[in-house]
Amino acid sequence: MSASQKIAVVTGASSGIGAATALLLAQNGYRVIAAARRRDRLQEVARLHENIEAHVLDATDQSSVDELLKSIAGIEIDVLVNNAGGAFDSSSVLDSDPEIWKKSFDVNVLGSVRMTKAIAPSMIKSGKGHIVVLTSTAGHVAYENGGSYVAAKFAERSLANTLRLELNGTPIRVSEIAPGMVKTEEFAVVRNSGDKEKAAKVYEGVEHPLTAEDIAECIFWTVNLPAHVNIDSMIVRPVAQAANHKVHRTLK
Repeated sequence: MSASQKIAVVTGASSGIGAATALLLAQNGYRVIAAARRRDRLQEVARLHENIEAHVLDATDQSSVDELLKSIAGIEIDVLVNNAGGAFDSSSVLDSDPEIWKKSFDVNVLGSVRMTKAIAPSMIKSGKGHIVVLTSTAGHVAYENGGSYVAAKFAERSLANTLRLELNGTPIRVSEIAPGMVKTEEFAVVRNSGDKEKAAKVYEGVEHPLTAEDIAECIFWTVNLPAHVNIDSMIVRPVAQAANHKVHRTLK
């Protein structure tokens, strides 16, 4: 590692947006601490580039966060990408399971809080740093049957906004990236309890949904702007999606 090499921590880096972000940053000279729960998938990502280091992390477990912090002690982190998260149901509020709501908040919101608390103090001390919070367009406009995920992403958006206020006067930048329809191999499948047919219908007729690589490009651009420039919030949608409820589909 050279003295000028920037260091990024990316959570949820074993697949999807996290993996794509880790790879893009590594390809552009960053040393990337790729963190996620699944060791095997994480190691596959790490093999993609020599600048990627795999670190097992469960962001819902404070002891796991503490272990990660010990393993990178003394390293000045330039970028933290709070990407770990997901949606775990597509139920109406009345049909929903409160335990799913708890899981959604723990993974999406509290995971970001734990990681931010772990990394931000060293950023303040070093006089540099950028915290990126991956939310969703679901954190800007609610929709039916998305209650647990919508609520969690609204909370994450509020976390980013609050951090920006509380860190004002420090050199730390805080950015929210809010993707719309992104087609990855796992997101919709997990949300629909492994039902791949139901998951496929989410993207049915949409010729060009966003990809994980598209969002990685947005993150990369955001963190590589001059240090005095902060992107507060970036909403990113495919052209086919004008709003959460307005999606052009070409059905055969």
